Amino acid sequence: MGAKLKVLLLSRREVDELISMTEVIEVVEAAFRAKGLGNAQMPPKSYVFFERYGGDFRVMPACLEDIDAAGVKIVNVHPQNPENYGLPSVMAMILLLDPKTGAPLAIMDGTTITNVRTGAGGAVAAKYLARKNSHVVAMIGAGAQAKTQLLALNEIFKIEEVRVNSRTEKSAKRYASEMKKQLDIDINITDAKKAVQDADIVVTATPVKSPIIMNGWIPKGAHINAIGADAPGKQELDPEILKHAKVVVDDWEQASHSGEINLPISKGMLTRKDVYAELGEIVCGKKLGRTSQEEITVFDSTGLAVQDIATAWTVYEKAGKMGKGKGFLELL
Repeated sequence: MGAKLKVLLLSRREVDELISMTEVIEVVEAAFRAKGLGNAQMPPKSYVFFERYGGDFRVMPACLEDIDAAGVKIVNVHPQNPENYGLPSVMAMILLLDPKTGAPLAIMDGTTITNVRTGAGGAVAAKYLARKNSHVVAMIGAGAQAKTQLLALNEIFKIEEVRVNSRTEKSAKRYASEMKKQLDIDINITDAKKAVQDADIVVTATPVKSPIIMNGWIPKGAHINAIGADAPGKQELDPEILKHAKVVVDDWEQASHSGEINLPISKGMLTRKDVYAELGEIVCGKKLGRTSQEEITVFDSTGLAVQDIATAWTVYEKAGKMGKGKGFLELL
């Protein structure tokens, strides 16, 4: 008989115990660098839409050749889940594979990984694109992603003030209360226009399908992390902002079909020439990041499988060293 094949199982609670924002920022930056250097395989994510329920799920495979890590994430987005079912809007599962044999190694909850690695991606982008002395953040949206975006930015910058705007006052108040306890930072609830004016870093983390941030609001020298547009038809920014900004995407293929630039591209308002770079090209040194204090920069984040697999691989290795896991699924 051949060797038994056992797959490590990791629950969300166990993943939470094995993950830290500081570490994930380092891992995600390395993943972007690998992509920029051509040391990663990552087909664009594929979508299945549940139109009658207002949700979808995505399948996201990747291989990071420099660390010999491979796997796939399946993740849903159902914005009405918290209100209708008491479930998170985003839930995910990650399967890791051994590149040598193709054998499955681990199955783990990917919900925290998704939230944290997206926050980490925003921090990496801001590290290269925002002004070094940035200290005022405008947070448009107050959900799970708004939390990890702020936690990650606080690892890179000395954040002194946060202005938050949300669809409901209740969610904005809850966000302000929770994040002030965690970070001891002044957090003020205001409207979107006031939040953005004079901010150093603007984060948009909403599921909207029409612009909520207008061109005339953005101050010179600001950096924008556009996080919410991660599926076809979503849009948070006035396209005029993109026309006059240095636009950086996480991946051209994904962003042009499902990122912040997807609608302006489809309508002929932008072309590929209007996109300055992929973030990986900047991280690995092929292109420069911010080059002046006055320019406006935009990071269009769709979320990359390389971020997920790099983070999950770190969790898997730590679990092995620390003896974590609820057991094994025996396949052979």
